Amino acid sequence: MKNKNLLELCLSPDIGGLELYMVRSAKALNDEFNVISVINTETKLEQYYQDEQYKYLKIPRKRSLSFSAARKLSKIIDDNDIDVIHMHWTKDLPIAVMAKVLSKKKPKLVQTRNMTMTRFKDDFYHRFLYKHMEMILPVTHQVAEQINRFIPQNIRPKVEVLYMGSDKALRLSDDEIQAYKEEIGLKPDEFVVGMVGRIEQTKGQYLLIEALEKLKAEGIRIKVCFVGHAMEESYQKRLEEMVSEKGLSEETLFLGFSKNPHRFMQACDVLVLATECETFGLVVIEAMQAGTAVIATNRCGPLEIIEDEKTGLLFEKNNSEDLAEKIKRLESDRSYCLEISESGRRSAEERFSAYGQFKRLGETLRGL
Repeated sequence: MKNKNLLELCLSPDIGGLELYMVRSAKALNDEFNVISVINTETKLEQYYQDEQYKYLKIPRKRSLSFSAARKLSKIIDDNDIDVIHMHWTKDLPIAVMAKVLSKKKPKLVQTRNMTMTRFKDDFYHRFLYKHMEMILPVTHQVAEQINRFIPQNIRPKVEVLYMGSDKALRLSDDEIQAYKEEIGLKPDEFVVGMVGRIEQTKGQYLLIEALEKLKAEGIRIKVCFVGHAMEESYQKRLEEMVSEKGLSEETLFLGFSKNPHRFMQACDVLVLATECETFGLVVIEAMQAGTAVIATNRCGPLEIIEDEKTGLLFEKNNSEDLAEKIKRLESDRSYCLEISESGRRSAEERFSAYGQFKRLGETLRGL
């Protein structure tokens, strides 16, 4: 039977878990579908396609409702005889629907829903959009509940929860970890707490700095490292000023964006996710698979990933004192920290393997 022609769509100009999941989907499904990816001309994603065999095209996108972008996308649909469009960025939905309407092929539209839904979608505009979709794949049960609540049943596409999976990290040897630590300016015996993600206020980097200040005041010595692209230069500057004003420069490193965060995660004793309401939390799963203990906010996605005090620790949202206490607990009891990290690793590999999740995704898309 002929493979279906699949278009993976993400016109986001940013780079993060959502955008990288699109790249991973395209590559994982390449053997069972004829896959073409469509990305923004201004994107940072192109580096993940260059010098590889995976097919991609670029189109400009200035607005959510862009007739020009929709026309270009409809031509790609017809030129490549596309059967299914798999979307990842919610803001691409109007362009994808318009492109479907303009195209001769009329492909099926499927969205992996990474974002929460907080208001009713019962106006004419949203009714038009959702009537042209076949399926929404929310990444958590919480998001599925929101979709079922806010999209009227008579226009609601089929809803099926599909967790995002993570590739099992290539485990580094102790010598390789020590060499990497030395490379980024860490001492062999330091207790390292890391954060991986976009440098923006919603990710809560400031909470970890506040927690670090509290721990230092108690005489607890840790090193805090931030890995991620600065989405808001002014926010990163405020963080750096905050570090300087609190006298934490010796304890803090900003390492910038990394194409291979798994290596950094293995250099950490603990990885923190401090977002007030992270829809899913792929970085938590990646850290767990890397064998690193995790601490995350006790809301939204992490509640479906972490079993508190067994596979990780949960702290009260926006509460740097509670975050400090959780870090202190793991720093003061290294055997418990190792126990948490090992239990987390087993849980992540059993429940969130990339192979299992992409197998389900492939079966879902083939069945349309």
